Amino acid sequence: MKSSILRHHQVKKYLLSGIGNGSWGVGERLPSENELVDLCKVSRMTARRALQELLHDGLLIRIKGKGSFVAKEKQQASLLQIKNIATEISERGMQHSSQLYCLEEVVVNSSIGSEMRTASGEKVFHSQLVHFQNNQAIQLEKRWVSCKNVPDYLIQDFTKITPNEYLTKIAPVTEVKHSVEATNADGQIRDLLDVEKLEAILLLKRTTWCGDRLISYAELFHPGNQFSLSNQFKREL
Repeated sequence: MKSSILRHHQVKKYLLSGIGNGSWGVGERLPSENELVDLCKVSRMTARRALQELLHDGLLIRIKGKGSFVAKEKQQASLLQIKNIATEISERGMQHSSQLYCLEEVVVNSSIGSEMRTASGEKVFHSQLVHFQNNQAIQLEKRWVSCKNVPDYLIQDFTKITPNEYLTKIAPVTEVKHSVEATNADGQIRDLLDVEKLEAILLLKRTTWCGDRLISYAELFHPGNQFSLSNQFKREL
């Protein structure tokens, strides 16, 4: 067992050394499990364990059918602000794009109804988009919007404006509730974000109000190895 553990750490050290000295830069493909078997003279199980731990640590990402790649530094978003994701991506010097999957009126279930303080069985508007940063999926946005307080939501063109940007313009946020959690997420969510089964998913739940009017409830899913949330508060003495 001890020998197996040492071999596992040796593979990690080999990969970390290559990343540290620039042999593999950000976005470059790392050796596959089979290649590591030959390079490090270890079993495939040992090579897989090393890659999985680096994946868990956020040092690499996996792309289905292509392999493991050196991860970028995690993007950060503030819990104290509600910034338009297109603006955040632009400020990082990258290009935003999105794909709309649904925009419809739906009957809420008990879970969503509870978040929106709406009785189960009532109708709300629902949208679902994936946001991309330089063509890489960075956020799946599921949003439920009050029909009463935002009656024109369904006629907006969300290929030209994000739901956040539109809602902020017509109903400036005066109150917000956040919660953050890690989630396993189902296969559909993982497919839309192009992440594999072992990769972490970060879920931000957000409810917003304008005055005493509840505007929307959103569930924002992010690939955990590419995204983090930060919070800074300064109090004047």
